[in-house]
Amino acid sequence: MRIFLSSYLPGFLTLALAASSIAQTQMQNITAPRGTELGANLPAQPVGPNDLIAVSVYDAPELSRTVRVGADGFIRLPMIQQPIKAQGLLPAALEVAIVAAIREGKILVDPFVTVTIAEYHSRPISVAGAVKQPVVFQAESPTTLLEAIARAGGLREDAGREILVSQTQTGIDDKAVVMTRRILVRGLIDDADPTLNIKLSGGEEIRVPEMGRVYVVGNVKKPGSFPVQDGSETTVLQMVALAEGLTPYTTKEAYIYRREAGGKKNEILVPLEKIMQRKAPDVPLTANDILYIPESKGKRLTGRTVDALIGLTGSAAAALIYTAH
Repeated sequence: MRIFLSSYLPGFLTLALAASSIAQTQMQNITAPRGTELGANLPAQPVGPNDLIAVSVYDAPELSRTVRVGADGFIRLPMIQQPIKAQGLLPAALEVAIVAAIREGKILVDPFVTVTIAEYHSRPISVAGAVKQPVVFQAESPTTLLEAIARAGGLREDAGREILVSQTQTGIDDKAVVMTRRILVRGLIDDADPTLNIKLSGGEEIRVPEMGRVYVVGNVKKPGSFPVQDGSETTVLQMVALAEGLTPYTTKEAYIYRREAGGKKNEILVPLEKIMQRKAPDVPLTANDILYIPESKGKRLTGRTVDALIGLTGSAAAALIYTAH
């Protein structure tokens, strides 16, 4: 008798495995919520408004579905009268909340619920400014500042020396407070300082300001706007060199038009000829200065022209100065 059972044991095992496989397939067909075939099970992060989640209730296909979290942070399921708060909960915690709601509604005695994330829409990270391809993407998993910049194609050549990372946080009395952190480009990229490669979880705005510019117009060979790094020394002689030198019939003096912090416009006289002859010290310039080198007539820029030049770049500034004279 013992020999008989052992000879048929492989056949019984095969039948048992086949029955188990069929049962698992039927269970998947029952529990798979509609629409999840289009969405992935993304890394678990707290749920937020407008996120798309997949709710699967075993042996209850009428409750299994994909549902989008409302702007108020709640989800609504059929046959459950009260909305269920989802915002701020991890999928496992949301599963517990749904189970409690089903039991309270006396829909099922002992429900088995699974929740997965199909799409994140509550964790945008925006990268704008002096990057090659400004982008807004969802933080499906924790990412870093360098990864976010890489998604934007990297920094442009005219990127400034700092990266601004802003995020809205809840402050005193639940008031929204925007916190901004300044990251030095040199430390982040050139020095590869790991403490500057901060973690991003969604909700951040990354702005890369352009370099400051100095506008050189008037009697130079190549009028235009030239980038200058904040904090670096920039002088009149350097800008004249970048503009490929002076043209004939240049006056002995030049003018710097500068807008101060309070909005006041200053006109600064520059002894250009003495600087060129090394009889006077070179004059420093700051970002957004306009260096105007007039003809021998000594004509100055009008206030309207100065206002129009601020904010223009390169050829646009040069074209404006030519039309103004």
